[in-house]
Amino acid sequence: MRILVLGGDGYLGWPTAMHLSQRGHEVAVLDNMARRAWDFEFGAESLVPILSLQERVMCWKSLAGKDIAVYVGDLTDYDFFEPVIREFKPEAMVHYGEQRAAPYSMIDRKHAVFTQVNNIVGNMNVLYAIAEHVPDCHLVKLGTMGEYGTPNIDIEEGFITITHKGRTDRLPYPKQPGSFYHLSKVHDSHNIMFCCRIWGVRATDLNQGVVYGADTDEILMDECLRTRFDYDGVFGTVLNRFLVQAVAGEPLTVYGKGGQTRGFLDIRDTLACVELAIMNPADRGEYRVFNQFTEQFSVMDLAKAVQEAGKEIGLSVTIDHLPNPRVELEQHYYNAINTNLLDLGLQPHYLNETLLESVIHVVQQYKHRINAT
Repeated sequence: MRILVLGGDGYLGWPTAMHLSQRGHEVAVLDNMARRAWDFEFGAESLVPILSLQERVMCWKSLAGKDIAVYVGDLTDYDFFEPVIREFKPEAMVHYGEQRAAPYSMIDRKHAVFTQVNNIVGNMNVLYAIAEHVPDCHLVKLGTMGEYGTPNIDIEEGFITITHKGRTDRLPYPKQPGSFYHLSKVHDSHNIMFCCRIWGVRATDLNQGVVYGADTDEILMDECLRTRFDYDGVFGTVLNRFLVQAVAGEPLTVYGKGGQTRGFLDIRDTLACVELAIMNPADRGEYRVFNQFTEQFSVMDLAKAVQEAGKEIGLSVTIDHLPNPRVELEQHYYNAINTNLLDLGLQPHYLNETLLESVIHVVQQYKHRINAT
């Protein structure tokens, strides 16, 4: 298949492009390089050094004997994006190309507005390009479990059956986003669902949990193929921060009681989920939602897991509780359903294997690059 990966320079985009290329697909990536610019804005950088997109593509061609086409430009610029679609004519499009950090979106008005405009307008351009030029193209869109919030009932996969005053209907699951970033994803979901209904677009919305991991089969071919590893306060995940703190000999910093619970998955499972969605496409006019995670953990669960994993390799790891700067429930019910991808054949990797298998060792390898500030 011809597959276009939007946001193909990112943490997930680059491994996805390699993964699909290795499996024989004709792959192109598109990116505006904004993520690299944000590192300069915040004085941060990936713990793992990464080459430029063009250098990584050259390395991939040399090592795997396969080419990946590169388009550099902005999704919000339809004059740029439309010719790409006409030229490449994708049969599937994997959409990672958005500002993806909740903390970034909550810094101030400027960052909130940018997040909403960048994400929603870019996604609208994707939908119009599909409808106008490649109507059979299957959109595989990265959503987020954060669209749902933390309701006091089980989280279904996108839709819920409700009986009200004697009548029953299957309706979109209520959304309770916790940031302007998550709100942008809710708007994306509504726009995609609308376009499926009125234009016959086919789309799979992957409501993904927090991704962890540094290695994939393709990355392990050579260090030149590595993807980024973020641990800063804006783009870094809580698990990445804990791992870096453990290796640096610093206490793990838990906000509040640490009862905040979310879904998590290994980066290798993200690649498998995307591939499963592509190879089992939605029908024309179908909007479907897959909850993309494999396990659920609280912040304290993660801290204790890192602590135990550290002990096994000789690290002394302590845990500190700090006042929570976020407006969120620190203790709450959380039970999300994730059967669709498992039914399609997903074979999960689990956190207790990954921490010792690869991630801590990668952090140790690049310990000299840790910025303690």
